[in-house]
Amino acid sequence: MKKILAIAWKDTLERFSSRSELLFFLILPLLFTFLLGGGFAAPGDKEPGIPLPVVDEDGGALARALVEVLQDSGVIAPERMTREQAQSLFDRGDVPAWLEVPRGFEAAALAGGPAGLTLHLAPEDREAARAQQAVLSAVDEVGRSLRVALFSLQVRQRRAPFVNRQERQAYLMEARALAEARLARMPELVQLTAPPEALSDQGGGFDAAGHNAAGQLVTWVFIPLLGTSALMAYERSNGTLRRLLTTPTGKPIFLLGTITGQLGQAIVQMALLVGFGMLVMGVNWGYSPLALAAVLLAFALASVALGTALGAFVRSGGQAGSISVLGGMAMALLGGAWWPLELFPQAVRSAVAVLPTTWAMRGLTELVLRGGGLPEVLPAVAVLLGFAALFFALGVWGFRYE
Repeated sequence: MKKILAIAWKDTLERFSSRSELLFFLILPLLFTFLLGGGFAAPGDKEPGIPLPVVDEDGGALARALVEVLQDSGVIAPERMTREQAQSLFDRGDVPAWLEVPRGFEAAALAGGPAGLTLHLAPEDREAARAQQAVLSAVDEVGRSLRVALFSLQVRQRRAPFVNRQERQAYLMEARALAEARLARMPELVQLTAPPEALSDQGGGFDAAGHNAAGQLVTWVFIPLLGTSALMAYERSNGTLRRLLTTPTGKPIFLLGTITGQLGQAIVQMALLVGFGMLVMGVNWGYSPLALAAVLLAFALASVALGTALGAFVRSGGQAGSISVLGGMAMALLGGAWWPLELFPQAVRSAVAVLPTTWAMRGLTELVLRGGGLPEVLPAVAVLLGFAALFFALGVWGFRYE
């Protein structure tokens, strides 16, 4: 045991012999966690909606209802203004789109004919595309009750024609009001399961700070643990491993000492990042410290095992360093540490199941974003431990002194 601890301590002193190592061990991880987690945003701040000038030349109830639905969407920030003001903002590129409600819009809609809206969109603009989707959704929502009322009107007219236009209009407005009341009481066809409010920065919505804190922890812990390969390559090229042949220290003792040192450093780094996220960023790492510890320890074991396996096959420290940094960043990205995996195509989400970073993020997001406990993260922990066993076996099998 003394030999294992001595090797671990030697590797730790060697790693931190330069003060610049603190930049990658602590300073940069904390800085990226702070910046990407919205550290400069005031508590309770929400992302503003896309500005959308609305030129309402009709002034009817349908147009007002449409603006209210857009306002409640959380995506759009509609603002009534004149045509000249809207066009000027659009031409300067200050807004990605503007909506025009022409005169006669409500009359045409109530008559059952085509009621046109004009949405001016900036070409090849992502926010313009989002605005278009929000407007289409709002039009569909506002038009539901009207479609029901118009259908009822047609049925009523076939059975007993209206005496005059006023009677027809009164029936239509009453039918629309009744349809709105019935639609408001309809049960939701889609049920949303949200995490407890304490786990969300917007009362049950996506917790960007929590996701980024977990992602940065995975990224900055994973890359140094892959760097175990560079340490082993350096020892081999420096002749240290060859000299071990002349001592009672065998291959198992050396590997255990190297792994123990790297694992201990990773545990300290993870503890600091978890504490920073909790105390500074307000991240709730879940309600089960045991589940969090299980995920982090399994992830660290899988990562250091992968570094050990790489160290058995790389030829030089430079090659190992390049693979560790570039490979680590790529696997963190594909594993969902930088963006949620839900943003990736289904084929990519299926393919990245072979990466330990994917399972680490699954476990952490289950805790941070969904309020899960130990039973929910056990599958991820089991897969990570499986990775650790496989990579350790490859590392031991391919280990060489020179």
